[in-house]
Amino acid sequence: MSMFDTLKRAPAPKARPIALQRRGGMRRVDEIIDPAAFAAALAEALEAADTGASPRAVLLAEAKRRLEAGRRVIRNRFLEELRGGDACVLEGAYLVDVLIRGLADAVADRLYPAPNPTMGERFAILAVGGYGRAELAPQSDIDLLFLLPYKRTGRVEQIVETLLYLLWDLGLKVGHAVRSTAECLRQAKADFTIRTALLEARPLWGDSALASGLARDFRKEVVAGTGADFVAAKLKERDDRHQRMGDSRYVLEPNIKDGKGGLRDLQTLYWIGKYLYGGEPPDGLVEARVLTRDEAARFTRALSFLRAVRCHIHFLTGRAEERLTFDLQAEIARRMGYTDHAGSTGIERFMKHYFLTAKEIGDLTRILCAALEAESSKAGVGRGLAARLFGGTAPKLVDGFVALSGRIDVADERQFRDAPVEMIRIFAVAHAHGLDVHPNALKLITRALRLIGPKLRQDPEANRLFLDILVGKRNPAETLKRMNEAGVLGKFIPDFGRVVAQMQYDMYHVFTVDEHTINCIDILARIDRGELAETYGLATEVATKVRSRRALYVAMLCHDIAKGRGGDHSVLGARVVAKLGPRLGLDEEETETAEWLVRWHLLMSNVAQKRDIDDDMTVRDFAQAVESPERLRCLYVLTVADISGVGPGRWTQWKSVLLGQLFHRARDMMLAGYDVEPRDARVAQAKDAVRHGLADWPDAAVDAFLDKGYPAYWLGLDTETHVRHARLLREQATDRLPLLIDTRVDRANAVTEVTVITDDHPGLFSRLAGALTSAGASIAEARIFTLTDGQALDMFLVQDATVGGALEAPDKLARLSVAIERSLSGEILPRVEIAKRPSPLPSRAKAFRVPPRVLIDNQGSRSHTIIEVNGRDRTGLVFDLTRALTNASVQIASAKIATYGERAVDVFYVKDLFGLKITHESKLAAVREALMKALTDPSCAPAEPAVDTGRIRKRAAARRRARRAESKPDAAE
Repeated sequence: MSMFDTLKRAPAPKARPIALQRRGGMRRVDEIIDPAAFAAALAEALEAADTGASPRAVLLAEAKRRLEAGRRVIRNRFLEELRGGDACVLEGAYLVDVLIRGLADAVADRLYPAPNPTMGERFAILAVGGYGRAELAPQSDIDLLFLLPYKRTGRVEQIVETLLYLLWDLGLKVGHAVRSTAECLRQAKADFTIRTALLEARPLWGDSALASGLARDFRKEVVAGTGADFVAAKLKERDDRHQRMGDSRYVLEPNIKDGKGGLRDLQTLYWIGKYLYGGEPPDGLVEARVLTRDEAARFTRALSFLRAVRCHIHFLTGRAEERLTFDLQAEIARRMGYTDHAGSTGIERFMKHYFLTAKEIGDLTRILCAALEAESSKAGVGRGLAARLFGGTAPKLVDGFVALSGRIDVADERQFRDAPVEMIRIFAVAHAHGLDVHPNALKLITRALRLIGPKLRQDPEANRLFLDILVGKRNPAETLKRMNEAGVLGKFIPDFGRVVAQMQYDMYHVFTVDEHTINCIDILARIDRGELAETYGLATEVATKVRSRRALYVAMLCHDIAKGRGGDHSVLGARVVAKLGPRLGLDEEETETAEWLVRWHLLMSNVAQKRDIDDDMTVRDFAQAVESPERLRCLYVLTVADISGVGPGRWTQWKSVLLGQLFHRARDMMLAGYDVEPRDARVAQAKDAVRHGLADWPDAAVDAFLDKGYPAYWLGLDTETHVRHARLLREQATDRLPLLIDTRVDRANAVTEVTVITDDHPGLFSRLAGALTSAGASIAEARIFTLTDGQALDMFLVQDATVGGALEAPDKLARLSVAIERSLSGEILPRVEIAKRPSPLPSRAKAFRVPPRVLIDNQGSRSHTIIEVNGRDRTGLVFDLTRALTNASVQIASAKIATYGERAVDVFYVKDLFGLKITHESKLAAVREALMKALTDPSCAPAEPAVDTGRIRKRAAARRRARRAESKPDAAE
């Protein structure tokens, strides 16, 4: 008969004194707490208490002393072992067991004695939930069931209340229920949470017959015949929990209890196994032939590892914290003995162990699900569990496999063992027909993975099938994810297997390397199929013209395949592709293209985000490196998908604009054969366009404006911006404003453009950057121009530092303008105001080490020295850096500001005071030293340069008067 009809029933426990079941891992428990000594101490304390002393206070004092001493022993033992969590949770449960039993005896026998208690005055205390499994992490809750024979009596209520208050006063987090046996059974039938808690009930104290009766009746009246209902409820509960937690086991700050692949998933297997088969999993699952001995050992190892990690978290935080945050990862990795190896840090190795453990739990879940469905099929429960969980339709044969209810399974149990290529083909068939892979097939794959070796990897048919999955008509991401989950992808491509669960320890990347790669392939495929045209318009258009699709997809698969090896992963990854491409079936040209794409997959994003793409030399160098329009198309689409696949919010409209501009400029330069018009001709064209845009102006006024700009101004901006500047300068002259601030919200690009026009003076850019930061703006890019009449025209692209996106709320824009005005007038000091603002990064960002670095390049631009600064991001960093440059007598022409999680990468195009590149070694060394000091210690940065605040204050006052008298311009004079 099926297990869903007649479950194995655990025999009801015989009436006996309730005592702790000491299991493996316990060592000298009397060192933690001696039950006899504790009971004697409680009795002695009550006897010795003064007549005026509160018996409850006496009990509490003695229990608190024993609890603190026991916890010290457990903690010290745990820290000695470091990796072992099993003994820690068992010893924690043992300590609380003895405390509860000792206090219950004292309260019942000494405070509320009853020489001959009636049947109604007898009750039992049971541990339920995790505590019922005799597991108690250092900060876990304690769940108790006070079990009554039928109804409450006054004495029972007094004992329960007194005991609960003692436990609460001890600082224990106690959840409790007071129920009769009948109430327990009735509520368990209606509520699966209560049913699960009772499944783990463990007697602690009191009437043993009452506890045994509940266990017997629970199995008979609640469990029997309800296996399908329970399994369906537990698996749905698991799926819902996964959705709430992000439905990924590779989150970089995982919840080790409730996250996918966490303790709760193992506990779900435990509950299902115990409910259906009886006994204690995983041994009971081995006896039922659901798990092999090896799989049971994997269950035990995963549980032991997660217990250890959880205990470390609780000890470090002093609270029931379940998230493995970045700051905790570093300390726990150190405590558990993970050290740095070539290419990966101890933290990354520790987290890889965690993610592989989470993957193991996924494997065990699939194996159990396969066993459940197989059992239901043998029992003929067509409308039972299989129908409810997996659907129920007639099977049919598809390309040598069995398709049933939208899933594909083997036709023979030995199919994979007899022909290992079938482990690749089953995914290819499932992919081609839009089917899922049956849990039974996944179980058999897991047990046959060792057969994926060199012979299969060189099999032309296996490689053809894999390439068909990768570059076929359907999106390959879901199939690749299934292959990765099953362990097939990492076995078939061992280089990919090395990055499975490989963490990238920073706050920029959201996923492990393997999951990031599959996310990128997903985005690439959706762009390729025109599904994301609204978000990726240019990429969608470019993708239609790509002729090297196979090379592009292989490059996407391999772009991060060499991370964690030490050295440049782009260079090492290109070597991998050089061998893998021919194996998969790429021809020589395709392999060369894929190899080049992997080698230079970061080139386009680096140039777009860190260099001035309005500089012809920058674009020419980039175009010459790319060499061909086809490579440019492939590189552009790959770059878009790569950035987007990093995580939510990483692809922004601003990045889209930068990459799009670089793509168009490089393409145009390639098509023109790298020939560009002479500079003077392009300046003349720009001026002609402005003259046309100002057709409503008198010729003299247009000429006056055209005389204001140097060539860099005319070549660095578009006609629309030139025309807008002309009107702003005219407004400033007409109203005689010493300072003009203009803000323009650019929602399409998710930025706000801030234009400031005022008299130029040393340190102006630094003060403006400080003012913007103090007003809550994050600077994305800056362009700085000095006009021929000595005025500065500085442009900033900013975003809201708090929520991202454009600054557009009227109050925030007003605050920004006031901050600029007050900073330039000397009414506020930017560094003082910046110090008041919160850090843009969470406190746990302190866990990351970002080595400061200053790179100086005199080859990337004809006219400017390029300085790239890398360091930890913080509020006011741009202000500190620009202040350091100003005090080093350096002129800033433009700046690009970028952050990658906790890392800031700021690039400045600069000249010396004579308007020339900085070439003298001593000067370069001084600039580098000043920037390094500003990076490492803001207090080392020089004070703001002196400013003639009186003159600026007078001009600001004049501006305010002008505003108040807009209807009478002359009043501003």
